[in-house]
Amino acid sequence: MRLPDFIIAGAPRSGTTWLYSLLERHPDVYVAKPVTPEPKFFLVDSLYERGLEFYSKTWFAPAPSGAMAGEKSTNYLESAPAAERIARELPSVKLVFILRDPVERAWSNYLWSKMNGLETEDFETAIRLEAEREGTLPDRLRFARPFSYLSRGLYADLLRPYVERFPRHHLLVLRFEDIIDDPASLAATLHQFLGLPPRRADADGIGVINPSEKPGDLMPASMRRALTARYEEPNQRLAALLGPSFTIWSTERTPA
Repeated sequence: MRLPDFIIAGAPRSGTTWLYSLLERHPDVYVAKPVTPEPKFFLVDSLYERGLEFYSKTWFAPAPSGAMAGEKSTNYLESAPAAERIARELPSVKLVFILRDPVERAWSNYLWSKMNGLETEDFETAIRLEAEREGTLPDRLRFARPFSYLSRGLYADLLRPYVERFPRHHLLVLRFEDIIDDPASLAATLHQFLGLPPRRADADGIGVINPSEKPGDLMPASMRRALTARYEEPNQRLAALLGPSFTIWSTERTPA
């Protein structure tokens, strides 16, 4: 039974599809298809109840012999039950997370929700209504969570179930900003983590995937200040959780 060697597991609006596209280019890698919809096997109860044989046949049967196999389900990051299930069923799997400055991630998520006709409020009102709207979300939006702007940036809380269940050397936490600043080095880091021959050139030309920002889409300065202050303590906890190898975002960074 073929099971994944690695899982790309979040965060939303932070470059998970870029990582998928990068790994698709490596001749020694098979990534579960299609990219959309994502498998979500360990997240959706009705899928998980069908067992690992179903998981294997549905997403990994086409994987070539000798290739490293993996999947991308971004929302695993947001689920402690998924972390528990993955640890139980795939204790040797390698987990890849990519995080983005939570202030920029929240704004990108807001613009994505507006672009897809799901958001009608201004950003400040949307932030204020987040908890209320999360509590009344229809089932069809259960995993999309289009109004979860703040909570999806509390990375230390979201990562902790994985940190507690997996050896640290099984976890790789990357930064979205490095896709912009040095994609070739990020590609080499990911390949080395997976035990693959590094192919820095695989990062060339992938570009921006699933963009939501358009020219002129600028976050209100007052909201930037408010969110920067809101995330200061969660970011400090993330730094403590991941250690000095992970560079926390500078409050002075301007959006790309």
